[in-house]
Amino acid sequence: MGYYLNSTQVLSLYKSEVDSLYFVDKSLLLKELFPFVKAGNKHICITRPRRFGKSVMAAMIGAFFSKNIDSSCIFDSLKIAQVSQENSPEAAAVDEEFDYREYMNQYNVIYINFIDAANENDTYSEFIGTIKEILQEDLREAFPEVHFRKKGTAIQDLRMIYEQTQEKFILIFDEWDCIFHKSYTSNEDRKSYINWLAAMTKDTGYVALSYMTGVLPIAKYSSGSTINNFQEYTMATDDLFSEYFGFTEAEVDELYARYQKRNTNCEISREDLKYWYDGYHTPSSERMYNPRSVVEALTRNRIRSYWTATGTSGEISTYIMNDRADVKKDVALMVAGEAVPARVEEFAATSMNLTTRNEILSAMVVYGFLNYEDGKVHIPNRELMDEFAKTIRERESLGYINRLAVESDRMLRATLKGDTKTMEEILQFAHDTETPLLDYNDETELTAIVNLVYLAARDSYYVERENKAGEGYTDFIFYPERAGDDGIILEIKVDDTPETAIAQIKDRNYILKFRGKMAERKRHTGRVLLVGIGYDKKKKDHHCRIEVVQKV
Repeated sequence: MGYYLNSTQVLSLYKSEVDSLYFVDKSLLLKELFPFVKAGNKHICITRPRRFGKSVMAAMIGAFFSKNIDSSCIFDSLKIAQVSQENSPEAAAVDEEFDYREYMNQYNVIYINFIDAANENDTYSEFIGTIKEILQEDLREAFPEVHFRKKGTAIQDLRMIYEQTQEKFILIFDEWDCIFHKSYTSNEDRKSYINWLAAMTKDTGYVALSYMTGVLPIAKYSSGSTINNFQEYTMATDDLFSEYFGFTEAEVDELYARYQKRNTNCEISREDLKYWYDGYHTPSSERMYNPRSVVEALTRNRIRSYWTATGTSGEISTYIMNDRADVKKDVALMVAGEAVPARVEEFAATSMNLTTRNEILSAMVVYGFLNYEDGKVHIPNRELMDEFAKTIRERESLGYINRLAVESDRMLRATLKGDTKTMEEILQFAHDTETPLLDYNDETELTAIVNLVYLAARDSYYVERENKAGEGYTDFIFYPERAGDDGIILEIKVDDTPETAIAQIKDRNYILKFRGKMAERKRHTGRVLLVGIGYDKKKKDHHCRIEVVQKV
């Protein structure tokens, strides 16, 4: 057992996950890998945003396959064992028979977490040099009977081991691309690193399986045929393996049931989890939740944003804020809840050189800021919406979008006070301010403007757009997150009056949304403001009206 070779570290890492309260059993991923391992010389790269469980799965794979450790204490009680047992309900759902014990702890596993290696060194030469040195030490200690070249490399040692013993290896490279985001890595370093990965994995008899994880696809970094032996599986375009990264609806249901049993004072509702952390989709349209955020929220009994903008995600924000490729309109529409058409090409999502609109949107999909579905991208949930809203309100470089968002604090205060004159003034300012963003005569785009001038409301309200309410659909409903605060129902009319808007709110019983289970969940006990906004396309002016319902 060594540092990289057949390390007990992966067993410890995965056991800590299995023992945690909100563990989700995704061990059936192993079943998907068995055919690859059996065939040999297979190479897989799984690309997902950070915080989607890549490292947990990598540790699981290492713990399962590694020789010189006994992981039966973990896997004998997981789904991979259950579906392998004859006559079990789980086994009946499996198409082919297999015995997981034929693979468990039967392979030499080289497991390298490149984030750890990158953080432990200050230069690329130290980073790669340390990896090579430690790996070679592990190999020579584990195979003392093999005749090695005195000045051979770790790769040459692997070949010598295979030639003399026929031993094969499973290579697990977690977060393989993280080194490219280190400031000390030059373009020449990147080329050298790609060449090293190619030499480790390509056309080598000693590889049973190469399993790599990363944020960006290999094609983004590797030109030509340097590394063309990997099959890549992405969140946006590939269904295979998709259920193992992120939480499904059924898995979140199970976790929430555990949460309810654990807590006598549950501050989180099941609907909260969906609103805050759902919104991602597999290519086959299965809903997926952000796993890290769900676990953090349930563990802390607190719903909020657990997004942490680190590494290249911050760089992408910088590109957006600099308004490269004129993405301001897309950002405004998406913050308003709209999906915008895009051609997502994940290999183009390089954080080093984003120059076109599609590259920027592709990068945001790759890093998990946006979800991609049916040819469109959108902000997936409240957690990410808060991050976008925060950025818009803080970045003056966004021009008029920023100015509208800044006005949103004043707009909310005016609405709560019934100050329609100030509301009309702000809406007119929105119309008169650099209107290349929107045609403004289209109700969808007018709704986007209204959303921007109410952006501050998201700090203290649960905001729904165009949801079924009463006997129809309303443009906005603002549910207060503090008991006793006023609720708001807002309706927009183009070429009509605010009175007509309020009449629609009443006639269609939109106010029913503040009753029953929804009202109980949001703990609303105050008044409801009925807000009507009318816009005259010819005169290009706005009129607002507010009526108050004292109790719902």
